Amino acid sequence: MKGITLYTPAKINLSLDVTGRLPDGNHTLETIMQSVSLYDIVTVEKRQSGIAVHCEHPYVPNDRRNIAYKAAEAFFSCCPEKGGAHISIRKNIPVSSGMAGGSTNAAGVLKGLNQLYGNVLSEARILELARSLGADVAFCVEGGTQLARGIGDILTQLPDLVNVEVVLVKPPFPISTPWVYKQLDLNRLGERPDTSGLINAITEMDLQGIASRMRNVLESVSVDKYPELREIMDRFLEYGALASRMSGSGPTIFGIFEESKKAEAAKEQFLKDYRDVFHVKTIGRGEQVEW
Repeated sequence: MKGITLYTPAKINLSLDVTGRLPDGNHTLETIMQSVSLYDIVTVEKRQSGIAVHCEHPYVPNDRRNIAYKAAEAFFSCCPEKGGAHISIRKNIPVSSGMAGGSTNAAGVLKGLNQLYGNVLSEARILELARSLGADVAFCVEGGTQLARGIGDILTQLPDLVNVEVVLVKPPFPISTPWVYKQLDLNRLGERPDTSGLINAITEMDLQGIASRMRNVLESVSVDKYPELREIMDRFLEYGALASRMSGSGPTIFGIFEESKKAEAAKEQFLKDYRDVFHVKTIGRGEQVEW
C-alpha cells in the first residue's frame, strides 16, 4: 500500500467547563466533545525517507510548524521500520476556528501511517503519541462523543450522539486560545455546565435535554470581547435552533436543530453575511472515511 486518504472530521464542544488551574499555568477542564461531518482530506504516502507536508491553504505552514508534520515525526520516532512520508492536506475545516482542524489532521496522519507501515504500533501507543501532541489530537484518534477531563487528555467514551442537525458559523476573525485562558477569571465563569445531566441526556438521546444543558464558560471571555458572537447566537435562536453555543475558545458558533429543513434555512440566512457556514450532522466514533 503506497498511500491512504482519510476524511478527518471536525469537532465541537457540547459543553466546556474550567475546573481549576495547575501550578504550571495549564487549566483543568471538563468538556464533552463531539465529532461532526465537516472533513479535511488528508492523504499520506510512504517515502523512503524524510517528511514533506503540502497544503495550499495560505495560513497553513508546510514545515515543522504544522502539527501534521509533528505527528509524522512522532510516529517515526517509534516505528521499528525506517521510512518517510508525504502528507497532503485539503482544508475544509476553517483554520483557527475552535473545531480542532489541525488536531484532526494530526490524528489522521498517525492512523494513516500506522496502516501504511503494517500496524506496527498498538492502538494504545497511537493514543499515547496523540496525547503528546495535544489533548484534541487524542480525542480525534477515535472521535465520536467523549468526555475529556484533566487538561483535556483524560478521555471517557460516551454513547455516540449521531445524526443531530448542526449548523456552524465561523466569523472572519481568529481568537487566540492562549489569550482566552490568560484572560479567564475562575471566579467569574458565569453559568457552569451540568455535565452529568448532559451525559444522561446524551445517553437517552434527549435532544431537548442536551440543548438545555449546553454551556461554555470560555464565552465569558470571547463573547465579552467580540459581541458579534452573541449576535450570532441570538440569530440561531431566532432561526429555530434549540440552543446555540461557542465551540472551544471560538470563534465558531454552532446551533443544534430538531429538523433538517430548519437547519438548512438557517444556513442560507447566515450565508448572506458569512462565508464559512456549514450544515452538518453529529457522527459516531471511527467515522473517518477512507479511500
